[in-house]
Amino acid sequence: MPVDLYVGGAEHAVLHLLYSRFWHKVLFDLGQVSTREPFQRLVNQGTILGETEFNVFNRTGGGAVSAAEVRDIVEEVIGDGPHLVGFHKQSGEKVIAERIELEAVEKRGDRYVLKSNPQIAVEARSSKMSKSRGNIVNPDHIVGDYGADTFRLYEMYMGPLEAQKPWNTRDIVGMSRFLNSVYRNLIGDEEAGKVAQIVAGEILVELDRQMHRTIKKVGEDIEGLRFNTAIAELIKLNNEMTGLATVPKQLAETFTLMLAPFAPHIAEEIWNRLGHDRSLARQDWPKYDQAKLVESSMELPIQVNGKLRGTISVAVDAGEDQILAAAKDMAAVKPWIEGKHLVKQIYIPKKLVSLVVQ
Repeated sequence: MPVDLYVGGAEHAVLHLLYSRFWHKVLFDLGQVSTREPFQRLVNQGTILGETEFNVFNRTGGGAVSAAEVRDIVEEVIGDGPHLVGFHKQSGEKVIAERIELEAVEKRGDRYVLKSNPQIAVEARSSKMSKSRGNIVNPDHIVGDYGADTFRLYEMYMGPLEAQKPWNTRDIVGMSRFLNSVYRNLIGDEEAGKVAQIVAGEILVELDRQMHRTIKKVGEDIEGLRFNTAIAELIKLNNEMTGLATVPKQLAETFTLMLAPFAPHIAEEIWNRLGHDRSLARQDWPKYDQAKLVESSMELPIQVNGKLRGTISVAVDAGEDQILAAAKDMAAVKPWIEGKHLVKQIYIPKKLVSLVVQ
């Protein structure tokens, strides 16, 4: 005691937190515990809602009404279950919504409309999962179809831990493709008879730099419970490995260790296939080299009279005079400044070069 981290939904605020804090404070007053609070940090994870439901409002006598023309939309239990109801803004008539399938709608800008009649806006919203709505997702089915690692990855990649977010089964395939890509890059494609070439050679400079940036980012994001952005960083690094003729063993092992907290089963198998007898759970977390986090070069846009005419790659430590000279010497810039009077040349450090001519 005290507990380092308490993760629970907002509904725990009374039943769990209030009671545990009450008894802990009683014990503190009695001198039985040494801290005033039982938990050092509290995080309320957001609710995962059911899949987005699409509803179209209909008049009593028939005919669809655009959701933009309906006010005071609420949910009522009518007949076979809950339905959205509202009132037509002009006539005041009560209209009842009918749920329709995704295939019947399309997105236009920031709203959904009927494919058959784009003038009719559709009400799109997600609700809390419940048996009465029939929008519960059984995790066993997802694990059976895609595996536990894909399921874990998708839940963490949906968005910030504290945010409320809708479930979308169609998006799970993205995480499945990511894990398949990782397996092909580090082990191979067994069905096609291809084996990944893992070598003991050096890592290319830019790839090595990205690996160290990933170690730093993923480690910090795990500490901050920002799992979605940590996974995004792993996806970027895996994309860089895709297409390599050979993958350095240090890179393969480092990537596998970083993947393990999110997809432990496939990471354990890859670790074993890389030649390790002991579980990766016994390994230290990878360490990054601060010196390799510093970029050696930077891209700068070159403007002439306010219009972009090209970009230039220069060393990060290049001086202003050197950068301005290189910018004016660019083939894409020369036609716009040759034979003209240079009125002004501006270098905004690490952002852009601006040339003004007459």
